Amino acid sequence: MPVFDYVTAMDHPALLRDYPIGPDFPQALQGVSRDALRARQEHDFAKIMAFAWKVPFYQRLWGAKGIEPGDIRGLDDLPKLPAYDKSDLMASVAAYPPLGDFHGQDAHPPERRPQIIFHTTSGTTGTPQPLLFGAKSREVQNRLLARMYLMAGMTRDDVVHSVYGHGMINGGHYIREAVHHWVGARFLSAGTGVETRSAQQIFIMKQFGATAIVGFADYIKRLSDVAREEGLVPGRDIPIRLICAHLGSETQASLSAAWGGAAVYDWYGVGDTGIIAGEGPDRSGMHIQEDAHMLEIADPDTGLPVPEGRLGDMVCTCLFKDDIFPIIRFNTHDVTEEVVGPNPLGIPFRRMKGFLGRSDNMVKLRGINLFPTGIGALLVEQAEGATGDFICRVTRLDGRDSMTAHLEIRGAAAPEMQERLEAMLRMRLGVEIGVALCAPGSLAAVTQVESRQKPIRLIDDRK
Repeated sequence: MPVFDYVTAMDHPALLRDYPIGPDFPQALQGVSRDALRARQEHDFAKIMAFAWKVPFYQRLWGAKGIEPGDIRGLDDLPKLPAYDKSDLMASVAAYPPLGDFHGQDAHPPERRPQIIFHTTSGTTGTPQPLLFGAKSREVQNRLLARMYLMAGMTRDDVVHSVYGHGMINGGHYIREAVHHWVGARFLSAGTGVETRSAQQIFIMKQFGATAIVGFADYIKRLSDVAREEGLVPGRDIPIRLICAHLGSETQASLSAAWGGAAVYDWYGVGDTGIIAGEGPDRSGMHIQEDAHMLEIADPDTGLPVPEGRLGDMVCTCLFKDDIFPIIRFNTHDVTEEVVGPNPLGIPFRRMKGFLGRSDNMVKLRGINLFPTGIGALLVEQAEGATGDFICRVTRLDGRDSMTAHLEIRGAAAPEMQERLEAMLRMRLGVEIGVALCAPGSLAAVTQVESRQKPIRLIDDRK
């Protein structure tokens, strides 16, 4: 009997054919019509639906809504299926420990049963969620990430410093595999400030000649401050030329300036799905990887697709996960909106704006929906000397809700800066928000910027 190992299961020839990267992307998809792309998506969707009907989690989820296999005939019927989120997965884990009943391993015959590549979420807000991949789904997400890294200009000659976390979480391992397997660059797996203290990270970057940084922008920006504290000039003494990051509250301009003019590219993904969209040299928004994902932008209340150009939750269906844990209408609760207009790369992919906030972290203040990350982005952009660290605090006094945005500023802030920033927020957001200016490093213990992959940006004292 042939050995069904990782390499066999990932189907290397099919990966090369179906998910072009490097010199083949975007050229291999230029001129491909939306109809041709849709035909491929329909074919892949049929495969994952057939697999999902064998998985107990989906049998329960869909059966509870009275849905039967013949009811979903194609992608046009996708909105008929209920979306689910992390809470549903955690309920599955609680009922069917330790992995839940969504992995799908038992749907395969024993001799073709894929191994499970196992990671978890960080568990910072509770019990960690299992993140499960087969060899194929793991390497597809790795290859898609390498696609965007290569399009951003990463090469085999780069020395890539990674500040993604390791341990049980998926982040650092997935990034390392993408760079090692499909880019071929040298990789420095430094991790978070807890794994490798920040001053030591700066030493490592200088010692081993780092030319690129990957990770979350908040901490990458923090490292530039640490470099200066160590007497080094970012961009000169540590010649970083490329940053591929999750921007969040940071702007490309501020992060680039912090590292001496390095090129900065944004991308988006979550632990369950891998990369969903990424930015290219055209700078026209993030290209949704539609040869691998069907992304809906849905109304947080109804779950139905919003009109083009409107904000909504990202609801993802992975068209490649037909080995372990099919993902069909997973609501990330991350908010974005579609970029309108034809794709300037000449490929049939839609585009979206970056991560704009979380619908489950949205604050309604006197009738206005506010996202803390958006508030932080405005303040960092407008405040000279901002370190990039901030947090929003919401309070209630005598039945009236109010918000104060705390922002770190280097040096002595001009007396009028607070008033100017408050006026800017009032004009841009249509609601009064207080601003408190703080000393550099004073918010680190609260935001946990050096220890968390995604720092805390909201404290709601009303709860």
